[in-house]
Amino acid sequence: MENHPNVQAVRAALAATDARTAAGTAPEMVLFDEGVHTAAAAAAALGVEVGQIANSLIFEADGAPLLVLTSGAHRVDTRKVAAGLGVARLGRATPEFVRAHTGQAIGGVAPLGHPKPVRTLVDTALAQYDEVWAAGGVPQAVFPITYAELLRVTNGVPTDVA
Repeated sequence: MENHPNVQAVRAALAATDARTAAGTAPEMVLFDEGVHTAAAAAAALGVEVGQIANSLIFEADGAPLLVLTSGAHRVDTRKVAAGLGVARLGRATPEFVRAHTGQAIGGVAPLGHPKPVRTLVDTALAQYDEVWAAGGVPQAVFPITYAELLRVTNGVPTDVA
């Protein structure tokens, strides 16, 4: 998995943005033998709180992609988010829609490293943690980053999404 094109794209995007961890170092990808498809599985594998997992969820917002980076501790309130964005329809995207806009499959969607930038909201609940963990482009890869850096490298908008 280390040489998977999606992992390489995420690594390149992290390097291009000079992303930093809580320790001030460049994020290093952690690779698992098997995929961690849920926030609970990722948290257990890493030994962190489930709320520290930044789930990357792609929604279809009036036909356009919307990436919501949400804490693994709760679910996105799609009505609230849609109202806040002023969109008529906000729904979970199909696997094909996700892959078309991110180049990545559901379960491994990273916050960056996509073919084109995707409008991004970042859950304010993640701000309570010194370090959060995000997917690295495949279900077997994750990396650490801070909330502030996640906002910066994704050009995300801090949003209460729950």
